[in-house]
Amino acid sequence: MIRRIINIDEEKCNGCGLCAAACHEGAIKMIDGKAKLTRDDYCDGLGDCLPVCPTGAITFIEREAAAYDEAAVKKNLAAAGKPHMGGCPGSNSKRIERHAEPAAECVASQGTQAVSQLSQWPVQIKLVPTNAHYFDGCKLLIAADCTAFARGDFHEKFIKNHVTLIGCPKLDEGDYAEKLTEIIKNNDIKSVTVARMEVPCCGGIENAVKRALQASGKFIPWQVVTIATDGTILD
Repeated sequence: MIRRIINIDEEKCNGCGLCAAACHEGAIKMIDGKAKLTRDDYCDGLGDCLPVCPTGAITFIEREAAAYDEAAVKKNLAAAGKPHMGGCPGSNSKRIERHAEPAAECVASQGTQAVSQLSQWPVQIKLVPTNAHYFDGCKLLIAADCTAFARGDFHEKFIKNHVTLIGCPKLDEGDYAEKLTEIIKNNDIKSVTVARMEVPCCGGIENAVKRALQASGKFIPWQVVTIATDGTILD
């Protein structure tokens, strides 16, 4: 698959080893005095190593690379007696439990505040692991990230009882289709809802989902909901 991954310029590398220490997945090793990316599938593409490099030897590139394999990383680190720190804390997957009624602290002087309906973390398509446990048996919502700002009731109307993934096809690097294909192919997805804005660039997220469904070989009910910039549902 084509994905974002780090690239190390050996000519710029001064052998300090700071990047290897910063890599929580063990993807970078010091070999012959130089930092090397030893396993593509150990690199999560989040770049914790970039800010610690004093010479600017590390950059992001888009190239053919094996998908990030969190299970392999955990196994490798466990064998070495090291805990898996999960790279960026924001990418650690978890399920969020919701209570039927809002907690007392959610009640304000002007009434009850809206309660989040988000059921899992992370939500960004680029960050979510393809094998997260919460995908099995779920109804999947794939939303352009502007949609939640356009409609005040987005949590209650769309996110509730769904696993939610968000992205912006105009601003995010790469194509979502390959990752979405893996998610749909390898998990028991019950349905897919695409929420997009009316603007033309949002067609990218709809097309990515369509191609992913076709490539998965599965017949899954799906629908597209288009939201106007004023929050009106157009179809």
